[in-house]
Amino acid sequence: MSHVETETASQPECWRRAEEVAADRAAVLPATGERVAVVGCGTSYYMAQAYASLREDSGQGESDAFAASEFPLGRSYDRVVALTRSGTTTEVLDLLTRLRGTTRTVAVTADPRTAVMTAADEVVVLDFADERSVVQTRFATTALTLFRAHLGLHTEDVVRDAEAALADPLPEGLLECSQFSFLGQGWTVGLANEAALKMKEASLSWTESYPAMEYRHGPISIATAGTATWMFGPAPEGLAEQVRATGARWVESGLDPLAELVRVQRLAVARAAARGLDPDLPRHLTRSVVLDGAAAG
Repeated sequence: MSHVETETASQPECWRRAEEVAADRAAVLPATGERVAVVGCGTSYYMAQAYASLREDSGQGESDAFAASEFPLGRSYDRVVALTRSGTTTEVLDLLTRLRGTTRTVAVTADPRTAVMTAADEVVVLDFADERSVVQTRFATTALTLFRAHLGLHTEDVVRDAEAALADPLPEGLLECSQFSFLGQGWTVGLANEAALKMKEASLSWTESYPAMEYRHGPISIATAGTATWMFGPAPEGLAEQVRATGARWVESGLDPLAELVRVQRLAVARAAARGLDPDLPRHLTRSVVLDGAAAG
């Protein structure tokens, strides 16, 4: 069994522990009313998108998400939250260094032995969700569970949905699909983006991701027999019927959207195995991007 399979299967227990950490570390996470920016790279950026949308939509404060390399230094925030599994990502550490003394920062990481521990003003460590695989699964979803719990939006039902996502068979025919489009609305746009990335990394699949209402504005032209369109959360009225009319496979479930991401992780691993790929070691990728000569070196 690959590391990513083991780590994917451990997510329900990680999410339960994240709820406990959220209660224990509530004082260092953004308070209601603060203007917050959330940053990350790759998977962490997509989790930042989901968190920022959840936080603002729940009325807890203006919230933006940025790739760490694209943070607008001219804007003013009460707090910047940085996600970095490794604690060594160059762009994140560079940004935290630039913000030191001007904007309060908190980092969420899996490794307490790295530079991020001193680069950020405060740190939340999810070491129980660290991973050996290059491909992120449980750290990303555990970090988002931490945030959902802090916002009062996490329940045990979410964990039970994750257990179902791990136990139930995947929809038939997906292994053979030639292309996947992942769709979301609001906070699940970030999940759709992460689903597309996961399939690319682990199985070299042709994937795209869009806000669900934007899918009709051009991208639906790719849908045909042998492709799949996968919705995170409830679909806009009429969209499922439009996709099915193209001959494409429509995928939607009643699971919590974060649990639905677990199903995509499983599919990515299954497609990797079917293609003779190692899902733990995607080509051209490493666990952390550390740029030569940068401050994080």
